[in-house]
Amino acid sequence: MNKGDLINEVAEVVSTKKEAQAAVDCVLASISNALKKGDTVSLVGFGSFKVVKRKARKGRNPKTGEEINIKASNAPKFTPGQALKEAVN
Repeated sequence: MNKGDLINEVAEVVSTKKEAQAAVDCVLASISNALKKGDTVSLVGFGSFKVVKRKARKGRNPKTGEEINIKASNAPKFTPGQALKEAVN
């Protein structure tokens, strides 16, 4: 399923596809904005989104084998909730 498929699914519940797209875009933007601030987004039964800090580390360029330095960075992480785990299994 991609974003377009998700919008079509939401459009079956709301009245128009335009409203569905606005709703999906709003949810995704809200999650992104919260993560930018460093907040955790918890959706009970679905899961949690949070930001994890990755330390700086050494890596290798696979093409040349040259050792490179990889900067520290922040990365989004999703942890599924119990209800989602049960639904998948």
